[in-house]
Amino acid sequence: MSKSFSRNVRHAGLISALVMAPCLAINAGVVSAETIKAQLATAPNVPPPITRTQPATVVVHLESNEWVGALSDDNTYEFWGFNKSVPGPMIRVMVGDTVEIHLKNHKDSKEAHNIDFHAITGPGGGASLLNSEPGQESAGRFKMIMPGIFLYHCATASPSIPEHIANGMYGTILVEPVGGLKPVEKEFQIMQSEFYTKEGSKGETLEFSFENGLDERSSHVVYNGNASSLVKNPLRAKAGDTVRVFLTNGGPNHVRSWQILEQTFDRVYLEGSLTSPPAENIKVAVSPAGGAVMAEFKVKAPGTYTFVDPVKDRKDKGALGLLKVD
Repeated sequence: MSKSFSRNVRHAGLISALVMAPCLAINAGVVSAETIKAQLATAPNVPPPITRTQPATVVVHLESNEWVGALSDDNTYEFWGFNKSVPGPMIRVMVGDTVEIHLKNHKDSKEAHNIDFHAITGPGGGASLLNSEPGQESAGRFKMIMPGIFLYHCATASPSIPEHIANGMYGTILVEPVGGLKPVEKEFQIMQSEFYTKEGSKGETLEFSFENGLDERSSHVVYNGNASSLVKNPLRAKAGDTVRVFLTNGGPNHVRSWQILEQTFDRVYLEGSLTSPPAENIKVAVSPAGGAVMAEFKVKAPGTYTFVDPVKDRKDKGALGLLKVD
């Protein structure tokens, strides 16, 4: 049986273990019996833990947008992103799931967009099937064969892949291992990324600087797309809670260091791996651009906890947030 998608879809396809091609034949062993709609969450929230025990076909609808929004208290910026949020929605699935991705590019976009999923095995991480011109929709179907925490991002070469990423086109996909993750009281997602802007006055909409990006001279280093997002809206927990944080580094350039000044991480799952033993009693969690870690810790005392990227002046550029423990 062959498979195609309607509604002005340009390509359709399937990724199994290692092969990708448009309109592949789909056999009964690849397509899961149950089809469900993905539960997405906007940062710092996380989709609820998976309670089912059998793989399913999970349908994900994303839209690429270009809009002007707040980058800091002083300036706005013309973001490119998914579902009009930076980062894009977090996706949570499990090993064995077949994920059906629909990407619609908003009709008011000026650029073509697609998505490269680091969780997908195959050329381009599915990007070749998800190319969408303004006003068009693309789709692809992919088998999740590797557990872990992965980045997804736009990989359109025009004007350049780094420019799409630097403008905010990224998000996190969590592929839970067999048996899922151990329950905890609180889960959050934090995406650290940097922006490269030309100089501008207070109140102006800042413009992207390709030259500053090449030189790795960031103007802003932020959590969840805004220089004060996690100061004005702190993460919240209660004393005695075990907190789990999915930390993804959208880049496009900096290696990220993440430190809670008043807290040591009990466990850190390095490089986004959920099958390797965690490192224990870690003070600073490090992740390369495009990578991720999962950190877990039990907060024992009430108060306001401060987390930062302690490298150079990144805290002053926006890499600062709060965790309030009641």
